[in-house]
Amino acid sequence: MKTSVCFYFQVHQPYRIKPDYSFFDMGMNRSFVDEKTNCEIINKVANQCYIPTNNILLDLIKKYPSQIKICFSLSGVVIEQLQAHAPAALESFQKLAHTGCIEFLSETYYHSLSSIFSKEEFLNQVEEHKKIIQSVFGQTPTIFRNTELIYSNHIAKHVLELGLKGIIIDGIDRVVKWRSPNFLYSPVAYPELMLILKNYRLSDDLAFRYPVVLKNNNKLLFDKLQRLARNGSEVIGLFMDYETFGEHHWKDSGIIDYLKNLLELIVHSPDLCLATPSDVTHLYKSHGSLCVPDVISWADTERDLSAWYGNPLQNSATELLYSLEKTVKASRNLTLIRNWKILTSSDHSYYTCLKNYSDGAVHNYFSPFNSPHEAFVAYSNAINYIKYNLTPN
Repeated sequence: MKTSVCFYFQVHQPYRIKPDYSFFDMGMNRSFVDEKTNCEIINKVANQCYIPTNNILLDLIKKYPSQIKICFSLSGVVIEQLQAHAPAALESFQKLAHTGCIEFLSETYYHSLSSIFSKEEFLNQVEEHKKIIQSVFGQTPTIFRNTELIYSNHIAKHVLELGLKGIIIDGIDRVVKWRSPNFLYSPVAYPELMLILKNYRLSDDLAFRYPVVLKNNNKLLFDKLQRLARNGSEVIGLFMDYETFGEHHWKDSGIIDYLKNLLELIVHSPDLCLATPSDVTHLYKSHGSLCVPDVISWADTERDLSAWYGNPLQNSATELLYSLEKTVKASRNLTLIRNWKILTSSDHSYYTCLKNYSDGAVHNYFSPFNSPHEAFVAYSNAINYIKYNLTPN
């Protein structure tokens, strides 16, 4: 049997908060959502990444109709923004869905940290996300990926309750230990669930180190995949942000053509084939259990929660937000509930990270704010807008 190469691309854009959102805006009942910036960014990313890369995939599927298999996960909020501001990009994703060669994963609707802070909200958001995937793409997801691949034994229990069949996680060294990430595993207490692991070294070669490691060697990543296949690997997970292609690395870097060439090399390989997460859960058996008592993720050097919940600013804002959950929902004010859910997007806390060096540079790259402190002030004011509107005037 050929070794399966499983590509999973994350597609997400949050509803960004106005950088200058203040106490006075709160009192005037003005929205904290920065519609202008959100519209500009979704159009830029759609034109630089989503549309051209989707077109490449569509062309490849026409050329190799049964051999191109790709997996996407689109948050609910990015689908909403594509519907509102970039319908051509959404249509290109729908065309991919109609080919039957694309799988869409389950996730939280708002790209939230609810799996950590609120089981009720977590289950609600996953159900809400399932409905929009069914409506827009005509699929019912069976494999789950959490926000930023956040995972633990406890989260596996929640996923099992949802009736899902597998989970995408990061194959980090402290979890895998002496084992290879290139096989399927199961959560320690739930053998009926499959864990599909990211090969973070190869994924990050493409996602982060492309200009240095791969750009001048068209076959280097393919050769590494072939070597792993010949050494007995069963599933190689290449997981990354879809914005890698044309946005993080611009089109003139050659990265979209690199992806096209890599996919064609895999199609013609005697040792490799492309497969979706659902495919591999049917093709292969678990090679044992993985125990993950502490939360992991695919973010930053630490690969834990510290990208979003690691300093006093992040912690205080997050705790305040979730402390309002019961009161917000009890209000039955649909606008207020919707605004609260928008603020559960992990991006708002991510922008408030105070890390230095390479991790800090990545946080700053994604942030629409001038500093983490500016992000904290805007985020706190938006949360207090919710709190203010819960108080009888």
